[in-house]
Amino acid sequence: MTLKHILLGTIGATMIAAPAAFAGSVTPAPADPVVATPVAVALTGDWTGGYVGGQIGFGDVDAGGSDSGAIGGLTMGYDHDFGTWVLGAGIDYDFADITAGGNTLENMARLKVRAGYDMGAGLLYATAGAARADIDTLGNDTGYFAGMGYEHMVTEKISVGGEVLYHAFDNFNGSGTDVEATTAQVRATFRF
Repeated sequence: MTLKHILLGTIGATMIAAPAAFAGSVTPAPADPVVATPVAVALTGDWTGGYVGGQIGFGDVDAGGSDSGAIGGLTMGYDHDFGTWVLGAGIDYDFADITAGGNTLENMARLKVRAGYDMGAGLLYATAGAARADIDTLGNDTGYFAGMGYEHMVTEKISVGGEVLYHAFDNFNGSGTDVEATTAQVRATFRF
């Protein structure tokens, strides 16, 4: 056997074995990593439960003269979701310093009921109830209020919203002065 035959035999054997060597190994190749696609979570809006929160906004007061200013405070209550409709009750307490006609509205409390349409993560509602106001020169008196609002769940426990209310106090504390107030407030609540 000559060197030429040995080289040709080696080259031939290499050419036959090469495809098998490049075909792969006994262990499988690692799998491509799986990247999870983010999934948006739709809030269903189960409004049943209690809530506490804060609110702030603007009040326009007519008490023998008209003026406006900031108003804000605390809110708490409980709602029950009946499916399409929500019914609830709550209490608000607001601080104010709005002087109108020489009379200053210092605070206002509300005992309220609300009924609304369940829109999933949103709640469109009407509200009404009793209001109690404290005016520095006239004392305090009880009247009524009515209005509407919208609340939206931003997480399962946090909701934000807004509310516009009209308040009326006839013959405030026997003074002969009728007091009216309109408030527009935004709120944030923690639901439990």
